[in-house]
Amino acid sequence: MRIIGLTGGIAAGKSTVSKRFAEHGAVVVDADRLAREAVAPGSPGLHAVRARFGDAVVDADGSLDRAALGAIVFADPAARKDLEAITHPEVWRLARERFDAAAAADPDAVVVYDVPLLAEASGTRPLRFDAVVVVDAPAAVRVERMVAHRGMAREDAERRVAAQATDAERLALADHVVDATGTVEDTLRSADEVWTRLVG
Repeated sequence: MRIIGLTGGIAAGKSTVSKRFAEHGAVVVDADRLAREAVAPGSPGLHAVRARFGDAVVDADGSLDRAALGAIVFADPAARKDLEAITHPEVWRLARERFDAAAAADPDAVVVYDVPLLAEASGTRPLRFDAVVVVDAPAAVRVERMVAHRGMAREDAERRVAAQATDAERLALADHVVDATGTVEDTLRSADEVWTRLVG
């Protein structure tokens, strides 16, 4: 089994590339889904988040109020680090469970770990990847996408981009780069080329 790390900044096009790799036969493990599972209602993760950030980040039904928590952590780097200290270890544990299941089902599987914060957490992750693929689009392009396609205020979009690793920090991890600056079709073409190099 090979484990490929797939990362990219917010609005870079990583989800498009992840879906394309799945079409090519990859087993995709989505860190965002694992992150939601890590703070599901009743979980130790959510209990720890509530203890650190207060009742305001939990809805009446016992689920995490992501908007309320996001407003706190995107505005305060120290708060974001506190959140990551709670969630990252649990996400890695869940990821290893998925990797083990993929290997048991197919020893020759190619697993793609779709993880947006790979550069941010690279110093603490407990495994090394067989290769890292970075989906790259300049920060200015990503801001424009968030404004145009997600209806986000420009200031909010810029703050979210600034809260993540820089393009250079992500590219420093890359064994392969998918160029996602252009159209979706261009991105898919670049993704196909990278996939051929990964499995060739």
